[in-house]
Amino acid sequence: MPEPSAPASWRIALPHTTAAVPVARALVRTALADIEHAADSDTAELLTAELVANAVEHTAGDDPIELVVELLPTGCQVEVHDPDPAPPHHLTRPGPLGEPDPWQEHGRGLLLIRTLSSSCGHRATETGKAVWFTLPSVPRQRRHS
Repeated sequence: MPEPSAPASWRIALPHTTAAVPVARALVRTALADIEHAADSDTAELLTAELVANAVEHTAGDDPIELVVELLPTGCQVEVHDPDPAPPHHLTRPGPLGEPDPWQEHGRGLLLIRTLSSSCGHRATETGKAVWFTLPSVPRQRRHS
């Protein structure tokens, strides 16, 4: 029986602009493309775009943000590092006003992350914080092409 492969990971600095969002989506798509039991790429791209967009929108300054994609035997974990140590509001549970209004332009990103990921959270880093989510692996025949 072959040994399970060691987790692979990618780490890339992204500009602190909205231009980072499509770059992050492309990196996640590429990372998951050829893995036999990777997480669902569409979901991973969507949630990554939400994390990157939130980091750009809700942190001040021009310091780059960092995207970390780690392939695990059980799926993948995506982290976005930004320079603001303040935790994201309502990442792991709804805010005091409940779920966001579906007719509003903003406010549903964290709901998507909570709903579609197998787990999510945040942690302090030496330079700010990391916000992350995990997705389980999905056999290739069940993934979208």
